Amino acid sequence: MSIKKLSTDELLGINKFFVDEDNPHIVIDKDKCSDCKEKACLYVCPAGLYTIKNDNITFDYAGCLECGTCRTVCTAEGITKWAYPKGTFGVEFRYG
Repeated sequence: MSIKKLSTDELLGINKFFVDEDNPHIVIDKDKCSDCKEKACLYVCPAGLYTIKNDNITFDYAGCLECGTCRTVCTAEGITKWAYPKGTFGVEFRYG
């Protein structure tokens, strides 16, 4: 018996996300993020939602697992808002 290693996209595909398009639960300050030397969020987000595009950090809250890791490691105070999504929104964890 062998176990197939799944990619991040495959693992996230198991979950279901209900996105509040009008009220993001995480907001970043791109100016503060651009001054950040560590950019730890790029490495610690288990969903891989922080990326660099055109030398700027971008974030897509739609696939957020709500773990709070980014908030914990952010030393530049680039995350200006972090809250759990309002009721009925957010991640719904499902199993196979």
